[in-house]
Amino acid sequence: MSSQFDAVIIGTGQAGPSLANRLSQAGQKIAVIERACFGGTCVNTGCMPTKTLVASAYAAHHARRAADYGVLVQGQIGIDMRAVKARKDKVSDSASKNIEAWLRSMPGCTVLQGHARFVSPDEIHVGGEHLKAEQIFVNVGGRAVVPPIAGIEAIDFLTNATIMDLDTVPEHLIVLGGSYIGLEFAQIFRRFGSKVTVVEAAPRLVAREDEDVSAAIKDILELEGISIYVDTKCSGLAKHGSGIAATFETASGVVEITGTHLLVAIGRRPNTDDLGLAEAGVRTDKHGFIPTDDSLRTNVPTIWALGDCNGRGAFTHTSYNDFEIVAAQLLDNDPRRASDRIPTYGLFIDPPLGRVGLTAREAIDRGHKVLIGTRPMTRVGRAVEKGETLGFMKIVVDADSRRILGAAILGTGGDEAVHCITATMYADAPYTTLQRSVLIHPTVSELIPTVLGELQAV
Repeated sequence: MSSQFDAVIIGTGQAGPSLANRLSQAGQKIAVIERACFGGTCVNTGCMPTKTLVASAYAAHHARRAADYGVLVQGQIGIDMRAVKARKDKVSDSASKNIEAWLRSMPGCTVLQGHARFVSPDEIHVGGEHLKAEQIFVNVGGRAVVPPIAGIEAIDFLTNATIMDLDTVPEHLIVLGGSYIGLEFAQIFRRFGSKVTVVEAAPRLVAREDEDVSAAIKDILELEGISIYVDTKCSGLAKHGSGIAATFETASGVVEITGTHLLVAIGRRPNTDDLGLAEAGVRTDKHGFIPTDDSLRTNVPTIWALGDCNGRGAFTHTSYNDFEIVAAQLLDNDPRRASDRIPTYGLFIDPPLGRVGLTAREAIDRGHKVLIGTRPMTRVGRAVEKGETLGFMKIVVDADSRRILGAAILGTGGDEAVHCITATMYADAPYTTLQRSVLIHPTVSELIPTVLGELQAV
């Protein structure tokens, strides 16, 4: 016996609850299925808990620097990791419970907990329930990739999810992966007092960024005492007493590093392998992502894929935009498209990196005649006043159209200041619109017009 619904939403990550709310408001009978914690990656193992840890690490770092500001702190700065974890848990747990309560309060919404599997294009089995729906929305998120390294199955390694359970500070944390997730945790635990070693297989950190950005990030982390190996591959792992011995292949030979903890942060994969998608006729690519059209429909017209699982951006903000696109198409007669989105994201080390659009290298490779403006944070008054002068600004402009192609702001407030540039790009305005803007002093953003006034041909 099947229960009939207008729509079923699988997963309560960023796109799911908001879509449920819109469908509920439209008078539809809906079911929402969640197999684990309400709120998905962002709330439970991603943005919210990690940025809470970043905040604790920032406080510790500045307490140690207090004398630089003429502030005297008596005694040694210590970390109560149980208290740090408790604060992090409170932030995440509160958000998760609020999302669950919100869903359960929606008119016409049935909330089910369990693992969903398709049995046909319009039927889903979850627990002892059999659901049938005219529209189904897959919003199942992703998880850490576990690489096939010799010996990995015999050690207790950490991922971005399980590292959240630590209530003690690791003596020596080895991080496999020198990109966004790995570097955030590397700096967090270094500031908590861990010895930290980062190992990246690519020739440089965060390899999708321009070389000058990668180099500056490496300098920032090494200044804090983080050991970094690039162009280095892990060839074996083994237990070493109560810790871990890792063998690495470098350009100069084999290196063995022993640590107490190992974080695997080399990438993410979608949670699509156990949904029975084949039974529904839904295609996936070789990585497990669900291809969609511009309206986020899969190859089965009554099934949509939203969030990390569609491969269009593993970010909370892109997941939320997926909801907006689907709701606009179905409920508002507004033909919004995923391809209208301008890529933008952040790396939340301290100082943070705010990124939008193309890198300089991408712009040149695509045939643009490029103008570039840069400015070190040592020449940004707000950064000098705060005593946080690491990093730089970089803006890339098309010389012919005068449109901004992209930007990187690595420095204090960079994750916020970059939105000035993002908004200008969405407005499809020439860079001179922003260059001639009068912005508040003293801020980081006020120097963006100055950078645009100093563009140089490449």
